[in-house]
Amino acid sequence: MKLFLIVLAGLVLEVFVWIGVGDLVGSMWYVFFWFIVAFVIGMNIVRKHATGLMPQMQQMQAGQMSADPALSGNLPKILAGLLLMIPGLISDVLAVLILIPPVQNMLKATMMKVMMKRQQAMMEKMMGGMMGDMGNMGAGQGQNPFADMMRQMQDMQNQQGGVHRDSSIIDGEAREVTPEAKKIEFKDVNPK
Repeated sequence: MKLFLIVLAGLVLEVFVWIGVGDLVGSMWYVFFWFIVAFVIGMNIVRKHATGLMPQMQQMQAGQMSADPALSGNLPKILAGLLLMIPGLISDVLAVLILIPPVQNMLKATMMKVMMKRQQAMMEKMMGGMMGDMGNMGAGQGQNPFADMMRQMQDMQNQQGGVHRDSSIIDGEAREVTPEAKKIEFKDVNPK
């Protein structure tokens, strides 16, 4: 309900701004043509920056967080393109503000924090759902047997940029071994 009221207030404000700018420039046709131009610009921005976005979003929803800088760099631009496609002068001003690099960096950081929190909540919900009635049967009530795994996954997410050594990974190298070229001689087992 709260979101509906915010959208409704935004629409009413947009209409008043359209009328005010139309009166200011002398004709509503200029505003209408601007909407068409802004829509085309926004559509081109979305097309340019949305290539390859769906597989990455599907990975994120599957719980595999991608640290791809292209994804986090393209999300604000895609949002700006979508705002340009919406007919309205206020949304166009917001889109132009989003296209400014410092605002993009702020928006990227905020979006990544929100996605990390959402992924963590999804993992906790999933692990809690897997528990079912096992909490009553295990060593203690209320203990999550997946807590260590969740903690390790969180540590890995926090250290995405750096190198993380896991003690369960065996590092080594392979080399080819050539067998000695000795022939096996067969001896008669039953002499005649």
